[in-house]
Parts: sequence; structure tokens; C-alpha cells
Amino acid sequence: QVHLVESGGGSAQPGESLTLSCEASGKFYTIYEMRWYRRVPGKQREMIAEINQRGDFTRYADSVKDRFTIFRNSAKNAVLLQMNSLRVEDTGVYYCYAHYLQDYWGEGTQVTVSS
Repeated sequence: QVHLVESGGGSAQPGESLTLSCEASGKFYTIYEMRWYRRVPGKQREMIAEINQRGDFTRYADSVKDRFTIFRNSAKNAVLLQMNSLRVEDTGVYYCYAHYLQDYWGEGTQVTVSS
């Protein structure tokens, strides 16, 4: 069983930065891939960033490429999402995802970007 807890959400103005954190706890051997998803108002949840177990492979949605960076702290079974140059359209609920024998999701953290 894996429990994911996100933190770091909040409010920002366009162009500013926020960092999201997700830490996994529970009984597991190792976490495989970890991802960040987001749900923006009126749209389905989309994957925006992914990182593999070793942290040497990452993948991003086109909408966040070159602005967001995903990092992994395997020692802490944690994943960070550094979000730079935030835009109003980045507003939404951000969810952490992890895979260990099955899929696990965090509760989500709200990010609001407005001027």
C-alpha cells in the first residue's frame, strides 16, 4: 500500500514559480514511475510530467515543456515539480501518481495562477 501526499500548491501571478512536492509512504519495496497530472476546469485530467525510477528519463506534456521540471528524490520516495513561468492556464488541481504493483494517486493540490 502506497500513500501519496502532495504539498506546495497555492497562488501565484503569471510569470512566477511554484514547486510541488509529493512524498510516498507505506509498505513497498520501491516506487517505479512517478507522474504529475493536472485537471483544469472544463477538461479531463492530463499527464504533464513523468519520471522513471532511476530519475534518468523524463517526459513532459507540450503545454509545460521547457517551463516545468520534474525531479526525483529516490531516497525519500519523493518527486518534485518545479513550475516556472506560470500561466493563467496552468490553474488547476495537480495530482501525484505512483506505480508499485498498482496505480496510486494523491488527493491533489490546488494551483491558482491569476493577476
